Amino acid sequence: MFAVFPESVVHYTAVFERFRIALLNPAWVCFLWVGLTVGVSMIATPMRFTASTITRPVALDVGRVVFAALNKAELLALVLLLIVIRVAGMARRWWAVGALLTLIVLAQGVWLIPELAGRTDIIIAGGEPPPSYAHVIYSSLELVKIGLLLFCGFSTLAERR
Repeated sequence: MFAVFPESVVHYTAVFERFRIALLNPAWVCFLWVGLTVGVSMIATPMRFTASTITRPVALDVGRVVFAALNKAELLALVLLLIVIRVAGMARRWWAVGALLTLIVLAQGVWLIPELAGRTDIIIAGGEPPPSYAHVIYSSLELVKIGLLLFCGFSTLAERR
């Protein structure tokens, strides 16, 4: 029915090899993660508070759920990034970036998101929470995380040329 020519086998082997090389470059995980973080933290969240039909408590409640889900997705992205870095044989060069990203994601998930969720609960209940630097710290860590991911992504792309 279909003839398999040696040229096509060579072509498919070359395509498979290029795909394998691309998957072993951490850049794709970095850029995917940056897109996820920028989309949620820098675009969707500020827009939620500009919608005239959403009250502040509703926007905060949605934000609490979205950021809890984002943190889980980022944990998955972190594990995937660490696996790709290890399998690609880049662990010695990129251990510091991996460690910093791990600390940031864990700090956000274990400390900052629960603290900000508690503040949201107070606001939803009609109260006013005491002053806190949690939001500023969270936002600063988001910027550092995005910077680290862009640095890792572009550096590993340049490295593999």
